[in-house]
Amino acid sequence: MKMQEIRAKAKALGINSFGKKKADLIREIQRAEGNFDCFGTARGSCDQLECCFRELCLAEPQDASP
Repeated sequence: MKMQEIRAKAKALGINSFGKKKADLIREIQRAEGNFDCFGTARGSCDQLECCFRELCLAEPQDASP
């Protein structure tokens, strides 16, 4: 998913995306949608099946910061 698409999704949820890093913005969207704000922290598996960022998260290099 491109940053432009992520920003559009944030805007639709009433989230200001200005100056936010991709991972931080996605985590804010996850919270707004009622999911855990865990983007980028999965270690090869994810039980958040309804999260629209699930596939992207599993494909991204993982970091340790939630």
